[in-house]
Amino acid sequence: MKEIFHLLDELLEFSMPHLVAVPILVPMLTAALMLLLGENRRRTKSALSVVSGLVGLLAALALLRWVNAADTGGGPGSIGVYLPGNWRAPFGIVLVADRLSTMMVALTGVIAFAASIYSTSRWDRAGVHFHPLLQLQLMGLNGAFLTGDLFNLFVFFEVMLAASYGLLLHGSGRLRVQAGLHYIAINLAASSLFLIGAAILYGVTGTLNMADLGVRIAELAPGDRGLVHAAAAILATAFFAKAGAWPLNFWLVPAYSASVSPVGAVFALLTKLGVYTILRLWTVLFAPDTGDSAAFGQAALVGVGLATLFVGALGIVGTQRLSNLAGFSVLVSAGTLLAAVGLGQPAVWAGALYYLLSSTLAVSAFFLLTDMIERWRNAGMSVAPHEAAGNAPFLAEDLRALNDVNLDDEAQALYGRAIPAGVAFLGLSFMGCTLLLAGLPPLSGFIGKFAMLSGMLGAKAIGTAGWIFLALLITSGFLSLIALSRTGIRHFWTQLHPTMPSLPALEVLPVAGLLAASVALTVWAGPVMQHARATAEGLKTPTPYRNAVLGARQIPNPVKKEEAKEGTAP
Repeated sequence: MKEIFHLLDELLEFSMPHLVAVPILVPMLTAALMLLLGENRRRTKSALSVVSGLVGLLAALALLRWVNAADTGGGPGSIGVYLPGNWRAPFGIVLVADRLSTMMVALTGVIAFAASIYSTSRWDRAGVHFHPLLQLQLMGLNGAFLTGDLFNLFVFFEVMLAASYGLLLHGSGRLRVQAGLHYIAINLAASSLFLIGAAILYGVTGTLNMADLGVRIAELAPGDRGLVHAAAAILATAFFAKAGAWPLNFWLVPAYSASVSPVGAVFALLTKLGVYTILRLWTVLFAPDTGDSAAFGQAALVGVGLATLFVGALGIVGTQRLSNLAGFSVLVSAGTLLAAVGLGQPAVWAGALYYLLSSTLAVSAFFLLTDMIERWRNAGMSVAPHEAAGNAPFLAEDLRALNDVNLDDEAQALYGRAIPAGVAFLGLSFMGCTLLLAGLPPLSGFIGKFAMLSGMLGAKAIGTAGWIFLALLITSGFLSLIALSRTGIRHFWTQLHPTMPSLPALEVLPVAGLLAASVALTVWAGPVMQHARATAEGLKTPTPYRNAVLGARQIPNPVKKEEAKEGTAP
């Protein structure tokens, strides 16, 4: 086994840095090939989508292994830098694979692979160009995670958003069109703010390379810092809208709820991209070594995060629709992560990064599970007979229990009967999602929240914001537990279902795989948390990131034999 891993490491070393571009190139080329095939080759497109998702996932896992190969003790580790145009930073395009970006690309690969398999069961036939749009969205997501340049971040954002417009409308219907219009309007406004903020930054600093921006902001004259801070505030507004932060999140729950389930599962990554961008730019541009700009906007970031967490917690306990529960769970997760980032403590960041993985997997699985549960419920009667009459079948008119009433329509004993496999799978999966989203032991949701709380309590000074964060984190988990338990009781215990659920393997396997990934996070919490701590330490001290990007060398042009001979001649 050691020999196999040694050969794998040698292969990874040989393929670097070109492997950094694979998560972008694979979905891009797959989408182009699908468009050439046309709509009459849907089975071929489905197979290509699944294969592309698998290749992208393997490439992401390989990158994740490579960045951790050099150092697993909390140091900078390996940082892969790829220069697509062979121009040195900050003049050319640069792709960067470090611990944070590879972790996000790997998470994207897992969810995209599950969503692509799930969609082949039925949803890819609800409209045209589903799989090409999905591949373009993955291209935009992976590019945004891997880019080291602010303008190219905007380009990948727009690629991702253009694909998401079509995916949101997939399946048509009035609700999707209405939610799509709001979604497009808010994202176009956010993109405009993105361009304005980037233009101001470039006008002041003369660069848009993230690593170079951190260096130049540290050397700015006092009179120019106001413009940089204004540009950062404009950019933050755009990223808050994309992250679903309050008060710019009014569009999120209706849009995510209206989308088809595999699209909703992938959309759970979009808010995490907003959080990732804020974390990346804030730690590089306003690091402790940037002088008077250090930790700029920290209080505002904490306040926005706490407000988003509060609104998400109220929303999740105030709704009873499964799809809305999933949407508000996204808001709870986004608010938790934004507040944790704003606290500015590496110990809290490490727990937040672990929580990011757990919550995203759980929400994606919940979106897929919602489709299966609602389809099962709608297959039979939408209202049980006793609900229409106003009387429960096990109570008399004076609400006293009737001991001689058999609840089974077939007059069979209810006790000692086996639960059908389909119902058991839906119920156990729903229970797993509940434990993960509420943050209850023993699954990874509890570990992530506990790590954040322990990191905050271990700090020298907690402060008022820290105590509010602690209270809201616990309260949001309690409210999530109430809301999800109430919904589970209503769907699985108090409704009569004349039909058993029909669960195709193409739908069961993705949900089971996402939940199994959450269980794997729990079992291997030690190595994952070690990676999260090393990532947080690297974000706190971005000097290795800057040195790796700005120190990347061009590949020399090949020299002809005649020129080589002339160069060696005396």
